[in-house]
Amino acid sequence: MADVEVSEIANPIDIECIESGVLSYGRAQAHGGNARSIFALVRDGGILVAGACGRTEYRRLFVSSLWVAEAMRKQGLGRRTLEALEGEAVARGCQDSLLDTLLQENVEFYRRCGYNVVASVPKYVGQFTRTILVKQFACREAESAA
Repeated sequence: MADVEVSEIANPIDIECIESGVLSYGRAQAHGGNARSIFALVRDGGILVAGACGRTEYRRLFVSSLWVAEAMRKQGLGRRTLEALEGEAVARGCQDSLLDTLLQENVEFYRRCGYNVVASVPKYVGQFTRTILVKQFACREAESAA
């Protein structure tokens, strides 16, 4: 019989095996998604100062992370980085973007960037509320007709 082991620390290879196994199984169930990674990186003098990552799939941009170095915040880099990611997603045929956050200040930032709250889970982690936001992109056909 197989042994079950519980631990606070795991071998990175084991973690990768678990995560890729879940992803592979899910991908086998979801036909036609054509998931592609997407990144937007901002460098200042060769040093990474901001970035965003996610994936495009089923005509949607899924933003997993948006980060700006603390010393570079409040200068528009977050918005510029997100807009660059969204621009590439639109070029790939995406119609909208989905992301989530645990911080209320981020919810306000994303609203200013055109996102709308579609769901929230109060006390998701401790006192933090998980907020899920979506932004609809302008239809490319409508833009070309104008």
